[in-house]
Amino acid sequence: MKIRTIELKDTKNYLNLNKKIDESGFMLYEPGEKQITLEQQEKFIEKILADNRSIMLVAEVEEELAGFIAAIGNNLKRTQHRAYIVIGLLEEFRGKGIGKSLFEQLFIWAKQNGITRLELTVIKENDRAFNLYRKMGFVLEGEKVHSLMIDGAPTNEYYLYKIL
Repeated sequence: MKIRTIELKDTKNYLNLNKKIDESGFMLYEPGEKQITLEQQEKFIEKILADNRSIMLVAEVEEELAGFIAAIGNNLKRTQHRAYIVIGLLEEFRGKGIGKSLFEQLFIWAKQNGITRLELTVIKENDRAFNLYRKMGFVLEGEKVHSLMIDGAPTNEYYLYKIL
């Protein structure tokens, strides 16, 4: 397994990875809802690569993308110390330490770039992800009630943070 910064050559594989991860039902997009073109995905990756307050790392297993973690920051003086995290792993690669490795590399990058607060949300019922986040040092900050509608039912999200 190799953790590395995403590259433009990964655009097609990354787009396919995202669509597969969306099928889990635990991401923001419904399965099949994401309608992003290859060009749009490439522009997004270019934007991340050009932004020193954001990063996207991918996990590569036998030349296949198994997962990713992205930290999205900004340059506003009052919030430039924080970044919002999105992470996704293909189901067959969960429980193998890949998520932990992605976080560890992200923490190194964050410290090197003056990011002192990391934030993320997780669907309340996603126990596996919630447990990983807690294991990685994230603290439950609160619960956003009825923040999502999944299969017609109101669903809550947890907000978590980590101070570096």
